[in-house]
Amino acid sequence: MTQSVVRIDEATLFELLTVSSLFLVALFGTLIAYQAYRGYRRNDAQSMLYLAIGLLLLTLCPFVLNVAVTTLIDPERIVIALLENVSRLFGLVAITYSLYGHH
Repeated sequence: MTQSVVRIDEATLFELLTVSSLFLVALFGTLIAYQAYRGYRRNDAQSMLYLAIGLLLLTLCPFVLNVAVTTLIDPERIVIALLENVSRLFGLVAITYSLYGHH
C-alpha cells in the first residue's frame, strides 16, 4: 500500500497540462455557477439555483473528489472515475431540471 508521490519539478509536461486544465475547468465552472447563483438571488429564479448547483456538480466536484480521494485515500481501493461520473451525472440532471423543470 505504497503511494507514489510526484513532485512538481519531476512531473512531465503532460501531467502538468492535465492538472492545469482540470483546475481551469473547475475554476471557470465555479465562476459561472456563482453568476448563476447571483441571478437566482437577484431575480428569485429557482431555475438559476438548479443551474448553479448543476454547474458545480459538473465542474468543481469531480476535481475536488479526484484530489481528495487520491490525496487522502488509497486510490486503488476506490474507483475515482465512478465518483466523478456520478457527480457529473447529477450535475447534468440538475441543469436539465433547471431548463425543463416546473418551478
